[in-house]
Order: sequence, then C-alpha cells, then structure tokens
Amino acid sequence: MAEIVWTEEAERWLRDIHDYIASDNSVAAAKVITGIFEKSQELRRFPKIGHKYRDEPEGEIRILLYGHYRIAYLLRPSQAIDVLGVFHGALDIARYFP
Repeated sequence: MAEIVWTEEAERWLRDIHDYIASDNSVAAAKVITGIFEKSQELRRFPKIGHKYRDEPEGEIRILLYGHYRIAYLLRPSQAIDVLGVFHGALDIARYFP
C-alpha cells in the first residue's frame, strides 16, 4: 500500500476549511474534514483513482474529488503520495499550480 504524507500547506488548507465551516456549524466542519481525510485514505489502495492533472519531474499531480472539494496530490514513481492541498471546487486550481 502507498504511503500518504500531508504537506504543511495541505494541513493549513484543511484547518482553514474547518475554521470557515465551524464559524457556522462545528459539527458540519468536523464531518467535512473527516470525510476529506477518509477519502484521501482510498489512495493507499488505489493511488491512481484521481484524475491526472499534469506530469511533473517528481511524478503526477492528480486530483481526487470529495463533495465540493478537490484533493490535489503528487503521485511519485515510488507510489508514495504527497497531499499538496485541498481546494474548494469554486477556486481556480491553476492559480495554485501555475
């Protein structure tokens, strides 16, 4: 099974998502964050489940969908996975991966 590492940037995005939702509903915020994390765990068994966004020298950037969110991750040739960020679907992901 593939190893999943969350980058500091991805963890920061997750905290920001939680804090934004929690300002209205802390229970909903916990559910969304848990759902995103659980969805990302599917990558352990199925690392290529996400849509291929583009190739990089380090590997493939892929996008896994969860509700209104996109989980961006780098799939390395070794099958190691770095979660790069979690983006709301309304955001222009190209701004974050120029």
